[in-house]
Amino acid sequence: MHFWIDTHCHLDAPEFAADALDVRWRAAQAGVGLCVLAAVEASGFEACRTLAHELGDAYALGIHPMAIERAPDDALARLDQALTRHAADPRLVAVGEIGLDYFVDSLRQPPLAERQELFFRQQLKLARQHGLPVILHVRRAVDQVLQGLRDIAVPGGIAHAFNGSRQQAGQFLALGFKLGFGGALTHERATRLRALAVELPPEAIVMETDAPDIPPRWLRASAAGQPPGRNEPGELPRIGAELAALRGLPPSSWAAQTSANAVAALPRLAALMGHDVQFSGRSFNK
Repeated sequence: MHFWIDTHCHLDAPEFAADALDVRWRAAQAGVGLCVLAAVEASGFEACRTLAHELGDAYALGIHPMAIERAPDDALARLDQALTRHAADPRLVAVGEIGLDYFVDSLRQPPLAERQELFFRQQLKLARQHGLPVILHVRRAVDQVLQGLRDIAVPGGIAHAFNGSRQQAGQFLALGFKLGFGGALTHERATRLRALAVELPPEAIVMETDAPDIPPRWLRASAAGQPPGRNEPGELPRIGAELAALRGLPPSSWAAQTSANAVAALPRLAALMGHDVQFSGRSFNK
């Protein structure tokens, strides 16, 4: 039986503090065999790692561009130390979530713009040093991120929540990256993104939720005045099925294709597939 891989979620986020195990169980029951938990700041590295082990999932360690303003001066050194300390951990699959964010106005302005760039490039160097792929945050900064990747070569990875042009997509693919698609593509007004998700070669795409963020269409259809529902990895099969339908494919074949793509992007995932996993007194088979 084929299963889905959620290549980007934040089950260690405060939104899941009360029920992360139940959330992961629901995802497993829906057909999500593996999740990649992406850390966002140094203070959360160990919690992210511990939860990934508890859930039988994978994790990435990195400093998010939206966290650099509060990042301590030794944050990059702490990342290097964590990557060294856990180098033999098969569940550590990438450096991430790292990148650039030029959507938030304050992050585009000095001194945070320069600090973002510094953190991004230093984390690329750490990924290269430790032989790990990267999971990229790329929001209104595609060309700048691509330039960083050209200057500092890394072992590929994933451009998370991709929303660039077809030309930019091709540049990521030429550098050995996969492109992450999730709940945003389920919104009918996202015509350009939906067209891109159909046009790209099948080996280019991985699936993700970014839970608890980027909810799919059906979670945004809440009562007037109410916030959108919390996104969860358990929504991934429905998101994936919608993209499969756009591409004229059965969901099972798209799950198999995108899972293979995820392993190609994050090779350490291969060793985590095909095992029984037990947490909170419940078990499921991958």
